[in-house]
Amino acid sequence: MSAGDLNAARIIPALRYRDAAAAVEWLCRAFGFERHLVVPAADGVGVVHAQLTFGPGKSGMIMLGPGSEGDYDKLLRDPTEAGGVTQAPYIIVAEVNTHHDRAKAAGAEIVTPPTDQDYGGRLYTCRDPEGHVWNFGSYDPWAES
Repeated sequence: MSAGDLNAARIIPALRYRDAAAAVEWLCRAFGFERHLVVPAADGVGVVHAQLTFGPGKSGMIMLGPGSEGDYDKLLRDPTEAGGVTQAPYIIVAEVNTHHDRAKAAGAEIVTPPTDQDYGGRLYTCRDPEGHVWNFGSYDPWAES
């Protein structure tokens, strides 16, 4: 998929984390994301923006940051501020049980263990340390039936 491919879907969830630096480390360790771009804060410790890729060809991406006092950031809330989540990414993985075990070992709160779905595939749902809900499954809605 190239930047010039206008037929390619380019949807990139953006999430807010109170501790973006810790989130980058945890998401890579627990879920297998890879650092694409990490912009350090002026203090050299924090992170002001990160782009993490996932999957074959690194075709999936999320962006995250701690938020600020800007107009856009006033629209966003982390799960604790919102009283829950308003989005829950679904990410396709080949080995659901293996991915589940990795996430659980890293401290993910398992909400729904790996379960076969009526529509096909296998799925589990978990919560990360800051309360974001993630779904990982083998069902690929893009695959031809």
